[in-house]
Amino acid sequence: MPQEMRSGADWLACAAQDEVDEFLGGLSENALLSLPWLFEFWALPHQLPPEGDWKSWVIMGGRGAGKTRAGSEWVRRMVEGPTAAAPGKCHRVALVGETFNQAREVMVMGESGILACSPPDRRPVWEAGRRRLVWANGATATVYSAHEPEALRGPQFDAAWVDELAKWKKAEDVWDMLQFALRLGEHPQQVITTTPRNVGVLKRILGNASTVTTHAPTDANRAYLAESFLAEVAERYGGTRLGRQELDGVLLDDVEGALWTTAMLEGCRVEVAPKLSRVVVAVDPAVTGGKASDECGIVVAGVVSDGEPGNWRGYVLEDATVKGGPLDWARAAIAAMDRHGAERLVAEVNQGGDLVESVIRQVDPLVPFRGLRAARGKGLRAEPVAALYEQGRIKHLRGGNLGALEDQLCQMTVRGFEGRGSPDRLDAMVWAMHELMIEPAAGYRRPQMRQL
Repeated sequence: MPQEMRSGADWLACAAQDEVDEFLGGLSENALLSLPWLFEFWALPHQLPPEGDWKSWVIMGGRGAGKTRAGSEWVRRMVEGPTAAAPGKCHRVALVGETFNQAREVMVMGESGILACSPPDRRPVWEAGRRRLVWANGATATVYSAHEPEALRGPQFDAAWVDELAKWKKAEDVWDMLQFALRLGEHPQQVITTTPRNVGVLKRILGNASTVTTHAPTDANRAYLAESFLAEVAERYGGTRLGRQELDGVLLDDVEGALWTTAMLEGCRVEVAPKLSRVVVAVDPAVTGGKASDECGIVVAGVVSDGEPGNWRGYVLEDATVKGGPLDWARAAIAAMDRHGAERLVAEVNQGGDLVESVIRQVDPLVPFRGLRAARGKGLRAEPVAALYEQGRIKHLRGGNLGALEDQLCQMTVRGFEGRGSPDRLDAMVWAMHELMIEPAAGYRRPQMRQL
């Protein structure tokens, strides 16, 4: 585990036995009894509140990354005082979940909920009829449903914990009502624990100057997750756009007017490709090499071209993109040909000209190669390929490491690419589909019926 993702518990697990004995032996009896409840010792860095005078703390993470535990412990931190009866920093807390039942079962009573995280002498009482927790010092935390924004009109709070905001159907209305209610104390604060989704309210919160964020993938919390779960989700979703959202906790943008959408891509996955008529490797060469260069897009794709073009089906098999000098990407492209039995390597030569072919032939003088020149802009070139996706005629092979490619697809519009850097992977895929489907279909001639 990287150093920045380690906790005191990680150190304890990795330390030599004599170090563990020395550490535990130096603690008083009270300290030993308190240690299981001392979250600052056990927490991962993304679960601890950032320093500074922030209004909103957004904890974005993959499934099982420890977001709920972080939210529960933050509430404890806000309401508990030095003793059970002493006042804490906050006195009135809102707990807002997608539904009342989900808020109660996850935020209050779940395995990582507030009750489970509280030591016996600090554990609040759940008043079911009033839908609230009550601490010995008089602090309360009341549960609200995101389906009922008007329920937040009237109450007032000095802290709030908001769970899974990105999937609320009335997120805008509920968030607005909560902001009006968060008006007690000197500096009311709120924590948002969520798996990210491309929704406007979350993006606006993240864009506020008063917002801080922490982030972690599912794997950061692997010590507390079943190995079978980690293995299964990694195999099924690793390298996919959905996996980047649900496991890596990355906020993915679907640009307005994009030629591809997340829903479109999630509907085009296949476990295995059929027997393919042709396979090619397409390359979008980086103009320069070294650390400052763009990546060189390398995509492997195939086609089943039986019958007329309307029946043809394309398959994106692998994203083998690399960053490095010309010989690095040339070797990677030819290695991809060998892995998939590709019959041809195609590459854009608008900027590199003959140099592109020359570099490739330094690695393999006999490689079947075709140079391609772009006569239109990237958006216009991509549009007919996107149309094939809309028709369900191009599929993505699960396990092909296609997540980064799919991110670029969802940021391409007819106007051009609206993401950062160069759409190298997208360009390579588009070239491959032009070679396999667009150009052959344009030159296709239907067989003439024999006259008797």
